[in-house]
Amino acid sequence: MGFDQHEPQQQRMLAAAMKSAQINVGELWLKYFSLGGEVGEYEVEAYLQGLLSLPVLQRDLLAMAANELIDTSPHGRAPYSDELGSPDGESPRKEPGSGTQELPEPDSGE
Repeated sequence: MGFDQHEPQQQRMLAAAMKSAQINVGELWLKYFSLGGEVGEYEVEAYLQGLLSLPVLQRDLLAMAANELIDTSPHGRAPYSDELGSPDGESPRKEPGSGTQELPEPDSGE
């Protein structure tokens, strides 16, 4: 599996957000795993060092885990892949770090 055009940027921004918020790999991995992440802690560490490529879903789960860990802090957020633009070169929907993106609330079944 090769890198897509936005993967290196997403990886660097995730690593920077973690450093800024003082989140270590073990904390990130535990949160990521609790959200359904499928790769091990060593693979996450290799990804953060730019040595391993991960599928979009796994990268976005890492971003979600990091963002949940830093939501209460004033630091920047890690971008999801669709915030960086599309593979066909279209402009991103919004500038990464320009604020938080609200996720829809789950349906309560009422």
